Amino acid sequence: MKPAHIYREKYIRRVPSLFCPGCGNGMILNAFIRAVDDLTIPKDDYVLVSGIGCSAWIPSPNINMDTLHTPHGRAVSFATGVKLSNPKLTVCVISGDGDLSSIGGNHLIHAARNNIDLTIIMVNNSIYGMTGGQVGPTTPHEVKTITTPYGNPYYPGDFTAIVAAAGASYVARWTTAHILQLKESIKKGIEKKGFSFIEVIAQCPSHVEKGKKEDAFAILNHYKTLSDKKIIKVGVFVDINKKELTESIYEQMGER
Repeated sequence: MKPAHIYREKYIRRVPSLFCPGCGNGMILNAFIRAVDDLTIPKDDYVLVSGIGCSAWIPSPNINMDTLHTPHGRAVSFATGVKLSNPKLTVCVISGDGDLSSIGGNHLIHAARNNIDLTIIMVNNSIYGMTGGQVGPTTPHEVKTITTPYGNPYYPGDFTAIVAAAGASYVARWTTAHILQLKESIKKGIEKKGFSFIEVIAQCPSHVEKGKKEDAFAILNHYKTLSDKKIIKVGVFVDINKKELTESIYEQMGER
């Protein structure tokens, strides 16, 4: 494994961290750049797209590659436009559960249905973190938030199952306690020709776990326990090969 400064100098812009102490976003950033470094794709061939929220700050402003920071919920639609305009680019979306599964949920489902060659990393911290901790589509049932002070009456969505049912080529879920598996999954998702979706269950010590776990290490151990007991189901759920959207379109146009 290379020393950490090698990755920083090659991939990271010199900007102050925007993440709260104990946040899982830095771990996911680390896993992503190490996955990219293992691959042979030139940096100039990547386009990273994000929406609005804490997790959208992982690529922008941190990663020294071409990035698009888009309006709330529109990351997948912008990424679709990039890929359709130049299928040779490697297009990755990194954003949060509120951005991708709530306001951007329709774009997510149809991009998976169309099997366009995008890699989506959805950081699921179970909350709208950047705007103060409001209930979101992945917030567990009965959890108290600032907008559900008596407990969340809704049930959380399983977006790995939704995306798998929609027709994605690669679907996986990990937690920040499975960082090596996450790195390998990101590599697999980028290499897969088709729509890849990787959900990462990540801690938000400022909101969700506040007052429940004493530190980030305890939260990671908690995730490991939950995954060992199959309460959080982790692993690769879909890994298939099928024709990708831009290939079909460019063949119809007479271009190979």
